[in-house]
Amino acid sequence: MRKNIVAGNWKMNNNAEETQQLINNLKIAIEGLNTEARVIIAPTFVNLSLAQNAVNNSIIEVSAQNMHQAKNGAFTGEISGSMLTSIGIKTVILGHSERRTYFGEDDAMLTEKVKAALENDLEIVFCFGELLEDRKSDNHFNVVESQLKNVLFDLTATEWKNIVLAYEPVWAIGTGETASPEQAQEMHAFIRSLIADKYGAELANDVSILYGGSVKPNNAEEIFSKEDVDGGLIGGASLKAEDFTAIIKAI
Repeated sequence: MRKNIVAGNWKMNNNAEETQQLINNLKIAIEGLNTEARVIIAPTFVNLSLAQNAVNNSIIEVSAQNMHQAKNGAFTGEISGSMLTSIGIKTVILGHSERRTYFGEDDAMLTEKVKAALENDLEIVFCFGELLEDRKSDNHFNVVESQLKNVLFDLTATEWKNIVLAYEPVWAIGTGETASPEQAQEMHAFIRSLIADKYGAELANDVSILYGGSVKPNNAEEIFSKEDVDGGLIGGASLKAEDFTAIIKAI
């Protein structure tokens, strides 16, 4: 049975003190909250251990924002899967649109990263989605299908138990364009149908598919009400405890 998930990607924000304070504020805000949804935060690498300690005795889980595909070696500034698991991290975000755009991560590299993460028994929040030109040229379904099939469709059904999907309509993030809840549902249903065609309906119905297109407190409830939307990968709104809590309550 798939889980509802609200995950906050903090990106390159918050020093150690700010990380501690935000977690403290978030713990207070969600104290006593009756929710079955998983709540995940993804601080920057240097604050992962701090965050792990800070979320003790709460429902909050900690994820990494990225990892390298190699086990070790001369990769200055990079972090391996075993380094993450050694400090208790169990989840990693891979394929985020910013990693694809700014750091040139393509399907081949992401295939290696997914393999490495699974070898370390890490849960993967796998991000994908189309650009504005893809949407305007009606190529969005083809792009999403390609991103999924090229990286994930050689996995076994058992390996899919460690996969959470996060659909990011890149065209709706910081462009002035707006994705409607109906557009989110349309794409999520399409994604689930692709998985069903490859692996069967049972597995498709067990996969959580998050929406990552500028979810805010004022639109979260409507987006989350859609049948195939199982939560959100939240960016800017996760940096304020009040806003992130409102989004959690909306699921």
